[in-house]
Amino acid sequence: PEQKQENKIISGIRITVEHAIAGIKRLGCMTQILRNRRPFIDDTFLLLSAGLWNFHLRTA
Repeated sequence: PEQKQENKIISGIRITVEHAIAGIKRLGCMTQILRNRRPFIDDTFLLLSAGLWNFHLRTA
């Protein structure tokens, strides 16, 4: 019984994380190869994508 509860909690967290990753991937720049040679540009794109996804969730 305890393991079932723990698995249910873990699966709920996993679903939330998977939905967040899918939302970030909806922005095209995260699904393509970045060919820019600037350092940390991929981190910047990820932060922007995550910020836009969070904004979408709060305004929806």
